[in-house]
Amino acid sequence: MTSQVETDKGFISDRAKELKPSGIRKFFDLAAKMGSGAISLGVGEPDFTTPWHIRESAIYALEKGYTMYTSNAGLLELRQEIAKYLYQTYKLEYNPETEILITVGSSEALDLVMRATLNPGDEVLMTDPAYVAYPSCVFMAYGNPVQIPTFEANNFEISAADIAPRITPKTRSILLGYPSNPTGAVMPKAKLAEIAKLACEKNLLVVSDEIYDKIIYSGFEHTCFATLPGMRERSVIINGFSKTYAMTGWRIGYAAGPADIIQAMTKIHQHTMLCAPIAAQKAALEALKNGHDDVRLMVEEYDRRRRFIVKSFNDMGLSCFEPKGAFYTFPSVKKTGLSSAEFAEKLLLEETVAAVPGTAFGDSGEGYLRCCYATSMKDLEEAMKRFRHFLKHNCPGM
Repeated sequence: MTSQVETDKGFISDRAKELKPSGIRKFFDLAAKMGSGAISLGVGEPDFTTPWHIRESAIYALEKGYTMYTSNAGLLELRQEIAKYLYQTYKLEYNPETEILITVGSSEALDLVMRATLNPGDEVLMTDPAYVAYPSCVFMAYGNPVQIPTFEANNFEISAADIAPRITPKTRSILLGYPSNPTGAVMPKAKLAEIAKLACEKNLLVVSDEIYDKIIYSGFEHTCFATLPGMRERSVIINGFSKTYAMTGWRIGYAAGPADIIQAMTKIHQHTMLCAPIAAQKAALEALKNGHDDVRLMVEEYDRRRRFIVKSFNDMGLSCFEPKGAFYTFPSVKKTGLSSAEFAEKLLLEETVAAVPGTAFGDSGEGYLRCCYATSMKDLEEAMKRFRHFLKHNCPGM
């Protein structure tokens, strides 16, 4: 057998070598190896199957012979439907022919916008903790991610006052991800408006990842960043179908923004993905047209699980921030005396429950775990039972 050392011929780029593997996938893969008894709260993936009428639309598309490339930008009818959705939901007008791009998941949209707007050495400001791909996408585009700490005491929100001191001549853009993965935080409109004002003053682009915009709980409200004064022309909105419609495996996302940025993103997309799969685009079209009731029912179920898991963590002494959107909890494990990584590793080995150390999302995640509750109530109840057992044996003072 050839060893790893023997296969290293120096072909791997420095950038690829320096890129850190996903801290989420590490625990998911370990849990998968443990067999059917393991419970994963690690990966942010709905446990619901894509609603039948959406799956059926893809099957029907294949039966009708839709097996070819689409336009690089995606099916025009899907872009038109997205434009309609953005207008009906946020009163935002986008030209579907020049200002909307269909991508292979929202992850590709994030990658494209960074590669289309950054020059080497440019800085992108973002929260800490933040979704694991944010700093990686900036890094892969030869930019420098600058993470700004957020805290539970401030509801994991970021303010213009936090951002302003970090702006340098190299700062190109601000990357926001609310509702937040991993914390479940939602930004108040007033704070976003302050950030918008700062972005205008400093001539910064704002990339707003709004993949969880429809997973918002009663009493809370999501503000689409591009609706704020002066932001329509300096924002790129990223969204997709994976989370809202339980369509992770279909890999359909989109970006909406100024024509010059969308066209630059489309050029890169042309030379890499060409286009998103046509059957998946047909399914996304059906989701947007007729999936409203499915979304409502799924969000109701997420809310039931959210209330259960937050109460469970608080009752066992792991104080838990109340998520206002998305489907993650971010309980504190600071009282246990264990670091995030120590807690997660011991929990996985001893109780076969996978949760992600908060440090996977940035240094400010130390002392926290990310637990996804987009899994069945039965598994959540069993996971909470194992958490209690773990604490009883490892942290007897709690």
